[in-house]
Amino acid sequence: MDSLRIRGGTPLEGELRPGGSKNATLPILAATLLSSGLVDIRNVPEVRDVTLMLELLDTLGAEIETNGNGRVSINTSEVHKLVAPYDLVRKMRASFLVLGPLLARFGRVEVSLPGGCAIGSRPVDQHLKALRKLGATIDLAQGYVTARCSDRLQGADIEFDVVTVGGTQNVMMAATLADGTTRMKNAAKEPEVVELADCLRSMGALISGDGTDCITVIGQQQLHSGGCTVSADRIEVGTFLAAAAATHGRIRIVDSDPLVLETVLETFRKFGTTINIDGSTIELSASHCELKATDIVTDVYPGIPTDLQAQFLALNCVSSGSSRVIETVFENRFMHVQELVRLGANASLESPTIAVIQGVHELRGATVMATDLRASSSLVIGALVAEGISEINRIYHLDRGYERIEEKLQLLGADVERVSAH
Repeated sequence: MDSLRIRGGTPLEGELRPGGSKNATLPILAATLLSSGLVDIRNVPEVRDVTLMLELLDTLGAEIETNGNGRVSINTSEVHKLVAPYDLVRKMRASFLVLGPLLARFGRVEVSLPGGCAIGSRPVDQHLKALRKLGATIDLAQGYVTARCSDRLQGADIEFDVVTVGGTQNVMMAATLADGTTRMKNAAKEPEVVELADCLRSMGALISGDGTDCITVIGQQQLHSGGCTVSADRIEVGTFLAAAAATHGRIRIVDSDPLVLETVLETFRKFGTTINIDGSTIELSASHCELKATDIVTDVYPGIPTDLQAQFLALNCVSSGSSRVIETVFENRFMHVQELVRLGANASLESPTIAVIQGVHELRGATVMATDLRASSSLVIGALVAEGISEINRIYHLDRGYERIEEKLQLLGADVERVSAH
């Protein structure tokens, strides 16, 4: 099992081009199941979660061609197996997104209840409730969701009880092949929902309102060939900005979209860093500033993403003053706190959803253990600041969402190496 060994204390300096968005790629891959033709996807990141989704599509019968340069072509015309097995779905929650497309196109599907990061239950009840409104018959037995519809799904008015990104994506995909019009209220507004809608439109779907809380889908008889280019990963961008800020460095991130990071960039300004934007380039400088502790409250888009909570928490650990980090999206997402304490952070839990941090002047190298994907990145940030050597174990979590992170850190001057267990 690989680990990362990091000698901290060096400010990150340099230029970074982020990889494609993992969170956008996964639903787009699932959407290829709706097409009767070839779907060409560019700027696909080489991360473990994407590999798992491609394995699932292959298991279902899709023909997949990759060129090793971020381009994936998928033909699902020969898909014949309509069961998404536990062995794959348990490893990654986004696998559940094949439910809507397979149900809409084939009229039946069996999907294992999902797994993934241990950051709370994250129930799929909103997915199932909405699909039932579209006319699906759904049964839960022996850990599987079995969904059927007699002919075609039927368009309907759907209002989600809570904002759900995955639920919005699953239902939006299903509605593209439903008979009639589907209107979703209280829909998620995340950029990843908009990217999915853009890809679906390239395949012939009629979708409007994405990016707002009310999305309308007019169902079609079938979808055809299409394609899209995945945008830069906004979570990777935020992670490297936090790492540069924590190490009092300076970083230029090119080919990104500052507009989808407005709240995040304003938060970095509150910490005392200087942010400059020039087109698709974001520059952060923290080389001559005193970091100021800043309260963080996660929220659905356009708020601070829950996927950047751990990184901001790590930044608060080395900022002057006290702060609170409040997690409103998922429960049980503070498992990194005790690992940061091992590095010398002064942090504790006030409640299961509130962390309290008192900034310290220095962290010390230690051996720590990653517990989930984004927690891993907070430990990397802590280790980059810490004096001495840190070893981060169980970085397979990190590999789920970050593409060659040690190589990118090395380009920014970090002393980091991947160590393979014998």
